Amino acid sequence: MGRRRAAEGAWRSPCHPCTVLLVCRFRVSDPETFTSRVEQALKLLTAQPGCHKGTLARSTDEDDRWVLTVEFESVVAYRRAMSPFPVREHVIPLLSEALTDEPAMYEPALTSADGAVERHTSLLAEDAFTVRLGEAGGPAKPR
Repeated sequence: MGRRRAAEGAWRSPCHPCTVLLVCRFRVSDPETFTSRVEQALKLLTAQPGCHKGTLARSTDEDDRWVLTVEFESVVAYRRAMSPFPVREHVIPLLSEALTDEPAMYEPALTSADGAVERHTSLLAEDAFTVRLGEAGGPAKPR
């Protein structure tokens, strides 16, 4: 499958846009207040260009555990979506309350629909986890 360079700097397949996922886990003591705040955050984020969808889910094993996932077209779309003042005012404080013992941004490796699985090429450079901050020049060759 051929690849083309997108205007905003992310690589995309002609069939499916590449995506990045924001995954934030929360420990919640007041579900009513929390879900209201997340509802406002999702309205703001999903109104931004390049934000595909968001989901809030509650754990079936532990009643105080929740997860928020938001799908963006690219890292650039994620960064742009976080820029408007209403997002910085309402979304950033909410995200700052997420549990921080795990990474929050992920790129899909496999996606599936209707029984078909698609493998995605990483957008990260081959040496992404071997260089220090400031040394990497960009993905010369995808992993």
